Amino acid sequence: MKPIGVFDSGIGGLTVVRALRELLPNENIFYLGDTARVPYGNKSAETVERYGLELARMLMAEDAKLIVVACNTVS
Repeated sequence: MKPIGVFDSGIGGLTVVRALRELLPNENIFYLGDTARVPYGNKSAETVERYGLELARMLMAEDAKLIVVACNTVS
C-alpha cells in the first residue's frame, strides 16, 4: 500500500501524523522531519522553497500517494 507522505522542518508535524492516524487508521504514513536544517524561519524564501521541494521529492521516491506539508514555514 502506498503511504501518505508528511513532512515538517522538525518534529511538530507529528501532531498532523497523529490526527491522520485517528482519521485514517488503515493508512501507512511516511514522516520526514528535517531536524538537520531546523529552524526554517531564519532562512530565505528561496532556501525554504528548495528544502520543501527536496523533501517532497524524497517522499515521491518512497512512492507516496499524497504529500501533506505539515510545516507552517513551507506552506
